Amino acid sequence: MTPQRITQSLATTLTVAATLTLAGCGGGSDVLGNPATIRNPEVVGGQYLSFAYFQKCINPIFLAQLPVQIGGTTSTNTCAGSGCHDTHAGTGGALRVFPAAQPLDLSDPANTPAVVRASDMYKNFYSAQAAVVIGSTAQSRLMSKPLLRGVLHGGGLIFLSEDDPNARLIKYWISRPVPVGHDELSTASYSMFTPPDPKSGTCNTQ
Repeated sequence: MTPQRITQSLATTLTVAATLTLAGCGGGSDVLGNPATIRNPEVVGGQYLSFAYFQKCINPIFLAQLPVQIGGTTSTNTCAGSGCHDTHAGTGGALRVFPAAQPLDLSDPANTPAVVRASDMYKNFYSAQAAVVIGSTAQSRLMSKPLLRGVLHGGGLIFLSEDDPNARLIKYWISRPVPVGHDELSTASYSMFTPPDPKSGTCNTQ
């Protein structure tokens, strides 16, 4: 075999090996691009946070005009703003918010778990829960970032302390996971409202 043929054969072998390696990593037939769909892993153990409480008590915080302190200057902005956590134009890290996400009536039989989990509101919930260590506010970035507590936050200081009314809502949500054996849509979390009804109840904070 000539040196030229040896070189061509080696190049072909390396290309095939690289293709198989990439395919084995999840690339499928399109080895140079992303897979057509990405499936997030299901929660295998532990507990969930309440979707009902998030929808009524936490998501509105992302949409509210809040005071922001950066470099000694105070202004107002929303977490869902285009320069912050807006899902389309945000630059604020992993937390992504659909500002136009509509609340769902969880008592409506038409809003099955499949419908809820396909909604923009659920996407907001899922993204926010990813910024949380369930049961631990101290380790949750959803709390530590707006408090500037040991972590950088490009959006500045949002809550002066954990006594801020919005911070109290977030703290309560993180520290009250749904009881073991129940999922995030379970009515077992309705005790987080007074009365225990997400439609008519107020958001508990203690």
